[in-house]
Amino acid sequence: QMAGCAPIPRAFADGAEQAMPWESPQTVVAGLRVPSAVGDFLILEAVRTSGGEAVSVTDEEAIEGTRLLASCEGIFAAPEAGAAVAGLKVLLATKKVRPEERVVVFVTGSGYKYLDVLEQGLGIP
Repeated sequence: QMAGCAPIPRAFADGAEQAMPWESPQTVVAGLRVPSAVGDFLILEAVRTSGGEAVSVTDEEAIEGTRLLASCEGIFAAPEAGAAVAGLKVLLATKKVRPEERVVVFVTGSGYKYLDVLEQGLGIP
């Protein structure tokens, strides 16, 4: 999730069974501006029982992830996918994911929905 709206990572870190609503969510990544996740208790249970991790990233890291998808893979993705790439970078840096592991990052949205955000964040016209 985004650092400005991260109820699941906060609840995960606190060991809570449910995520409390995030007060005043702030992120340019509109698709991840979700202060109360439906099924939060199911998400937390699935992450814990699978040995997973819940992380958050900044808007800048999400935009950089979007840039990486474009420059390395030729995919013009929405920043939600950029956030997933940024989260993967966090997991690699913290050794929660090993470099030799195979990881799938789902890219479900187009960057065309975010032209204004990406123009500002990437500095491209």
